[in-house]
Amino acid sequence: MQGHLLVTLLLSVFIALLGIGIIVPVMPVFAASLGAGGLALGLIIAAFSITRGIFQPIVGSLSDRWGRKGFLVCGLLVYGLVGLAMPEATSVLNLIVIRAFHGIGSAMIVPVAMACVSDMSPVGQEGRYMGLLHIAIFTGIGSGPLLGGFFTDLWGMAAAFYAMAGLSGLALLLVLFQLPVLERRDLGMRRVGIMEALRSMLTRRRTGGILLARMATMIIMVPTMAFLPLLMHQWFQSSGMEIGMVIACRTLVNALLQTPFGRMADRRDKAGLLRIGCLVISVVMCLVPLADSFWWLLALFVLLGMGEAIIWPTLGALATEEGRRYGQGTMMGVFSLAMSVGVFCGSLGAGFTMDLLGLRWSFIIIGVLVLALTMIATALIKGSLPYAVSE
Repeated sequence: MQGHLLVTLLLSVFIALLGIGIIVPVMPVFAASLGAGGLALGLIIAAFSITRGIFQPIVGSLSDRWGRKGFLVCGLLVYGLVGLAMPEATSVLNLIVIRAFHGIGSAMIVPVAMACVSDMSPVGQEGRYMGLLHIAIFTGIGSGPLLGGFFTDLWGMAAAFYAMAGLSGLALLLVLFQLPVLERRDLGMRRVGIMEALRSMLTRRRTGGILLARMATMIIMVPTMAFLPLLMHQWFQSSGMEIGMVIACRTLVNALLQTPFGRMADRRDKAGLLRIGCLVISVVMCLVPLADSFWWLLALFVLLGMGEAIIWPTLGALATEEGRRYGQGTMMGVFSLAMSVGVFCGSLGAGFTMDLLGLRWSFIIIGVLVLALTMIATALIKGSLPYAVSE
């Protein structure tokens, strides 16, 4: 029975994220066609991150009390509506509002799906189960840009947004009719308010280190996803398919390596693995401005995917261990909040440095910042014991 639930959940996440991936190569170009500059692009992404960041811990905490399925259904409905609304936007302000609404939907999907998988994870297999979830996430996001580039080249940008709406509707039906109400293992836990849980997390060295690492590693998402289409268009005059290939290779490599690195995270020193992965992504960020061809950039993004494949299941396993203290929904909500804070900081920082110093320096500055923050985070994690051991 649990195997059926896991497959249904992962398939739903894959379909939903496939729709999101389709609009990745389209969104920056569409925003630029409405007059968006570097800072405006950052604000469009920041609007998504702000609303998602605000609602993720709230939704996560409520899902511990009310159950997970209803939030997944509502989030997928929002995704579908966003796909229909995007092509109708006529200004940058319209896009900011729509993306803010999009963030609310995202707050109901990713952290709740992570909490569902954490509920199912046996002790000692947290990395493996989180790796399976990340396979669904990254194969969806990774395959999407190829389809998005194809649809855009063939039928125009609006086709990509409508495809996102259709896929979100399909995932909604799958969750609604194939996913039963999920039982949670943490029903006997004493429930605490989200603010009390957040204070406890930030004062505990290990949990604070996990959240700092999650925030820091997400800073790179804006330059490597949102600004990449502009970079490739300006530097190499790349087509939609070429842009989709670079994004897809990064995420598909990430997905393919989730299982081996997830199993490794269950057996090896998680802080050490995290250091290696963070070093890889930071070096890649600093090398991107040196790429002088499409193929060099493609190779760098394959390497970036390998570094992220080490980071994602390792951090997911660490968060699952800590979720046994706070409740998985609450922990994953705050964990996802840290992701949103990282994207928000990255969006404003990348937009500001792009306008001030140019696109090349934006990558270098962010690469150095990510390396510094993640080394602090891994030191905090290394210096404390997991909840199951320490308590």
